[in-house]
Amino acid sequence: MNLLFNPLNMRQLSLANRIVMAPMTRSRTTQPGDIPNAMMATYYAQRATAGLIISEATQISRQGQGYSFTAGIYSDAQIAGWREVTEAVHAAGGRIFLQLWHVGRMSHPVFHDGALPVAPSAIDPQAQVWVVNADGVGGMVDCPEPRELAHAEIAGIVQDFRQGAINAMAAGFDGVEIHGANGYLIDQFLRTTSNHRRDEYGGSTENRLRLLAQITKAIADEIGAERVGVRLAPFITARGMNCPEIIPTILAAASLLNALNIAYLHLSEADWDDAPQIPAQFRQQLRQVFSGKIIVAGGYTASKAHDVIAAGYADLVAFGRPFVANPDLAARFARDEPLADLNPTQLFGGDARGYIDYPSYTDHQ
Repeated sequence: MNLLFNPLNMRQLSLANRIVMAPMTRSRTTQPGDIPNAMMATYYAQRATAGLIISEATQISRQGQGYSFTAGIYSDAQIAGWREVTEAVHAAGGRIFLQLWHVGRMSHPVFHDGALPVAPSAIDPQAQVWVVNADGVGGMVDCPEPRELAHAEIAGIVQDFRQGAINAMAAGFDGVEIHGANGYLIDQFLRTTSNHRRDEYGGSTENRLRLLAQITKAIADEIGAERVGVRLAPFITARGMNCPEIIPTILAAASLLNALNIAYLHLSEADWDDAPQIPAQFRQQLRQVFSGKIIVAGGYTASKAHDVIAAGYADLVAFGRPFVANPDLAARFARDEPLADLNPTQLFGGDARGYIDYPSYTDHQ
């Protein structure tokens, strides 16, 4: 367990421990405008004993949205709201990166004034997104077949990511994480199952990596590579992501990102009960091609987290749902205290209940 509490220097950023709060959608923004608020500032500050917080996925544009009430980083009001969050986290001694997000085809026309979501190719994801109706009740709805992005539109998306990173720094974040995982836009470009393009963004591995490379370089040039991380999902297969070429593609992406000298690579691993084990060979290959820090996430316990760090396969471990019900997760790990269970009915939307009212272990006694 001691390894989890060793400090770590991640380029220019000093982290107090190896425990990361994973990005988790909670849909608690102020409406209209998807604006971060004081309640969100409280939520993140409560969890600032993590070595690093990675914010909930945050859309870089209106086009990038796919779920109700998720935060944006493209308006002045959103920047101001996020600034309140970063100030609260820093006052509590924490460090926080903003996760930059474009959902691509994982969306619905309700977010786009009736227009179709966009994607590398017009392929139905066979998936659902969470949409709140006019009566305030949320539910899962089917994603339609998306519209294929025109070649001329792609440069605008790269610029939206660049501007999102600029806005994140203006809001006081310590850095940004590019969301290239879990079936969202960048991941859709990476996989042969979702990318059937015939231009320089489709076909070969190099072409399918092109958008990720352009976005990462644009952001690194703007804010510094030492403030940039990327999330990838090598073993996620849902949402039409079961690509037979994804492992060599991810390793090629890691090599590309290593050349760009980013701060870290964040692996979103399968976290369901009977999920496949990540092969040691893959972890070893990843270390060979990527020399930056590696974060892993996906159903880890404290002991499993210690083991993966001890084996040299990761430098930090991210925890998602355990942080929801345990704002003092790091302290509970340190003292080997039991973990509280979350209320799954309060994960998305709503008020302070199930969000900022979970007590610390000492308060609960």
